[in-house]
Amino acid sequence: MEAIVPVEVVYDNIESNAYFPKEDSIRRVKIPVKGRWTVLTFYPGDFTFVCATDIEAFMNSYEKFKQNDADVYAISTDSVFSHKGWAQTSPRVQKSSIPMIEDFNKEITKSFGLLDYATGQARRAVVILDPNGKVQYLSAFNNALGKDAEHVLNAFLGLKFIADHPAGEGHACVIPANWKSGQEALDIDLVKDIGKL
Repeated sequence: MEAIVPVEVVYDNIESNAYFPKEDSIRRVKIPVKGRWTVLTFYPGDFTFVCATDIEAFMNSYEKFKQNDADVYAISTDSVFSHKGWAQTSPRVQKSSIPMIEDFNKEITKSFGLLDYATGQARRAVVILDPNGKVQYLSAFNNALGKDAEHVLNAFLGLKFIADHPAGEGHACVIPANWKSGQEALDIDLVKDIGKL
């Protein structure tokens, strides 16, 4: 398995076919969209059990992502036709508005270091790209473990807060552990605050 991609890499031209369950349509998508955040929820495959719960969990937070300038995409190494078939048969997936990206040639999954070469499938993972296409969050874990979409939403809101509140010279805007949206971030003086936390 390849190493996971370093955060210095910038993605500015991902292009593929996507199935839109709500509209029952297939369209070509280019991501990221300039000026918007991108959340990619990778999953091993269509017609699986944990993956359907992931889609449902992200759908529960979908409007909050959209309201905060983020686009959410589900992505696996299946074709758009497999996505369509799954969305039309799964009670959880058929309610989704999340576009399902085709990565049949595995290029997108490989580019993030998330291809499981033993199975040819994507690992269960989440990637958050900022509006410039830079990786700001990457998490990959056991395929049997469903995602905590509320945690991902909270992490995204924290990253957006940092981006929207640049620190002054000699300072850092940081989000403490267990932070929730609406709480204050920390304005750290990089010299005076050493050892205070």
